[in-house]
Amino acid sequence: MRKLLVYLKDYRKETILGPLFKLLEASFELMVPLVIAAMIDKGIANGDKGFVIRMCLILILLCFVGFISAVTAQYFAAKAAAGFAKKTKKALFDNIQKLSYSDMDRVGTAAMITRMTSDMNQVQQGVNMTIRLLLRSPFVVFGALIMAFTIDVRQAAIFAVTIVLLFIVVASITAWSIPRYEKIQSSLDVLLRFTRENHTGVRVIRAFGLESEEKDKFNKHSNILMGMQKFVGGITALMNPVTYAILNLSIAYLIYKGAFYVNSGELTQGQVVALYNYMSQILVELIKLANLVVTITKAVACGNRVQELMELKSSMQDGTITTFETTENHVVFDNVCMRYEGDSADSLENISFTAKRGEKIGVIGGTGSGKSSLINLIPRFYDTREGSVTVDGRDVREYNMEVLRERIGIVPQKAVLFHGTIRDNMKWGKADATDEDIYQALTIAQAKEVVDGKEGGLDFMVAQGGRNFSGGQKQRLTIARALVRKPEILILDDSASALDYLTDKNLRAAIAGMDNPPTTFIVSQRTSAVMGCDKIIVLDNGVVAGIGSHEELLDSCELYKEIYDSQFKKEA
Repeated sequence: MRKLLVYLKDYRKETILGPLFKLLEASFELMVPLVIAAMIDKGIANGDKGFVIRMCLILILLCFVGFISAVTAQYFAAKAAAGFAKKTKKALFDNIQKLSYSDMDRVGTAAMITRMTSDMNQVQQGVNMTIRLLLRSPFVVFGALIMAFTIDVRQAAIFAVTIVLLFIVVASITAWSIPRYEKIQSSLDVLLRFTRENHTGVRVIRAFGLESEEKDKFNKHSNILMGMQKFVGGITALMNPVTYAILNLSIAYLIYKGAFYVNSGELTQGQVVALYNYMSQILVELIKLANLVVTITKAVACGNRVQELMELKSSMQDGTITTFETTENHVVFDNVCMRYEGDSADSLENISFTAKRGEKIGVIGGTGSGKSSLINLIPRFYDTREGSVTVDGRDVREYNMEVLRERIGIVPQKAVLFHGTIRDNMKWGKADATDEDIYQALTIAQAKEVVDGKEGGLDFMVAQGGRNFSGGQKQRLTIARALVRKPEILILDDSASALDYLTDKNLRAAIAGMDNPPTTFIVSQRTSAVMGCDKIIVLDNGVVAGIGSHEELLDSCELYKEIYDSQFKKEA
């Protein structure tokens, strides 16, 4: 948590002025009992109405100045906390963007979302409350103790014992609760992961009629979290009644002893009232401090989780080479083995092939055969466990990742569009793309008619996730987005599954007819999509079952022939 405080350095003025104005307010508050004591002992006792009125005016003045100081402190605290949260979230998001896919798989999407939202909100609230109250409450407590000593040392001893007891209670409960709140936030990760899965797969859940089972699972996870929160909250809630009990007993004893001293003439009535007011101030401030401790406890627990993700460095070391040579062998896989994080077996084993510049490479195989895993190694989304993947004669691990990926156009399996105009989405491929570049890419991707059919054309607003487009329209637009940058390597990861055969055929023909056509990798389960490729790689459970042209594989690869027959052979 301490390392996160570096993001407060731009708000030094606010973090200093906020507590100072709070201390100024507290100083005025500590004067109030003395004014009341003087009003009782001099004004009321002597029947001096003028003195009483003057004291009342002083009280109003102290109240007004204290109010202005409190509002000013609140402003500075809120500004510092909001600015701190903004900078921390930005740094956290930047770090997440640098993590490799393996790191993200290990941490989990739900955990990253929780840290960015719930945890950061708790930390922001903790910073706000700390700036406002961390110095004020102890200042009032010890200030009241000192003021009590100036009135009567014997009565002030009651204050000293009370404060020691209260700090023991607060420290004990705080030390117990911090690790428990960290467990609660970890349980929240599990609940968020379950919620996210249900939200993403709601259509599937309804299609199979599993709503009641999913509700039961959610209730089970929710009840576990609720049980933990009730237990920790119950222990933490003891802070208020225990502090109330200690302070009220102290007040009762203070008044009891004060009565004897007033009767003997050792103390005045005004002094006893002042002592009572100071004890009441301590009561109020320690209740605030108790609530502050709970807030800070949660903030520290959440801050530790945020800092843990902030300190997580990518397991991939970025390369330094930013220049590319033009080689005939464009992409080469040399005895490549690849394994996902936490798996005990390789997802790809001993993959070797060469893609020449401008060739079309088809990748086909059954579900789970490793097609996406293979093409994810080219832009270095994952690293190989053994062997190497080379682009233009160099291992992809030697290249700067940003420069490498700028030369590659990727269309993932799931077509994702972002909220904004169609033009904004197209410029993800190339930030400085002109409308002419965009329309050229749309034409090749068979998506020009989609844009022309929308009101406003390129200025048509895309809903989040592209919900206002059909599956085929989204796929064509994502293909156009990849083509805008005129990539040297184009990866189509089963990105035409929602297209009809004619559109798919026209798309492949348009890509082949481009000036300086890219080296294209077409991942598909359709033999019709890959049969025109220069080379087809057939995968079976992460192993190459065959490599060759369509005709060669029909003769030599039983698996490819079986896939082809299942899609084209007609029963008699």
